[in-house]
Amino acid sequence: MNNRYDFLYIFDCTNANPNGDPDAGNLPRIDAETGHGLVTDVCLKRKVRNFVETTQPEKRIYFKEFAVHNLQHEEAYKALDLGDPKKAKRAEKDKAREWMCQNFYDVRTFGAVMSTKVNCGQVRGPAQLSFASSIDPIVAAEHAITRTSVTDEKDIEKERTMGRKFTIPYGLYKAQGFINPFLAEQTGFSEDDLALLFTALENAFQFDQSAARPAGSMNPRALIVFKHKNQLGKAPSAKLLEGVTIQKKEGIEVPRSFNDYTVNVPDELKKFCVDKGIEIIERI
Repeated sequence: MNNRYDFLYIFDCTNANPNGDPDAGNLPRIDAETGHGLVTDVCLKRKVRNFVETTQPEKRIYFKEFAVHNLQHEEAYKALDLGDPKKAKRAEKDKAREWMCQNFYDVRTFGAVMSTKVNCGQVRGPAQLSFASSIDPIVAAEHAITRTSVTDEKDIEKERTMGRKFTIPYGLYKAQGFINPFLAEQTGFSEDDLALLFTALENAFQFDQSAARPAGSMNPRALIVFKHKNQLGKAPSAKLLEGVTIQKKEGIEVPRSFNDYTVNVPDELKKFCVDKGIEIIERI
């Protein structure tokens, strides 16, 4: 890969739970100091993995439901005839790591720690995402729900089961991303892999509907990519990503839709990028 990439990923949530916190009863994640909503990088990467696994099953996923990693690692040793993994030296482990990168999309994209009992080493992934943070503070709403059925016959006479679910009325979130071309060369992450990553982000919630995130409640709104002409890059990531403005429209106090905001790449940032040889690609 000959280019460095920085990108800004913007999505919103309406009457849904974008990323529940299991340590807080599955409440939407919130920055305790500012009240801004949070979505973890792990959550966003899971959307990418699920999209790739669903739409392109020929591209294998390492971190998926019911995966047994040592068995996956053993595949590498068997495929390359590297002998007993317990006796593997550095050279064998390096070959196994390379095989894992070649055969698992998310390993060569996001990296993985594979230094387990069957050791395939560690991979630093070229594609990294930050936590997503909401533009404005969010408010979590708690809803009581009931179930009219029971699990066991002996409970048939009991009253209906009560439960809780949590949503936020609305939140617009942004996350920052980065593609390291030097690490891409090490893992074999290609331009085709990059195109698939961006496609997955554009469709991240298309096949992710659930009771917590019903259809239409989660939507990508912008994917703004800064493509540098070389591997080192022509400007600091912060100057580019922080230069994109996201503001509430005049007169809007409590935003309830994406139409209540404006997302803008200012002219001065566009000129700066032209002068530096940085291409701006707005994919959504």
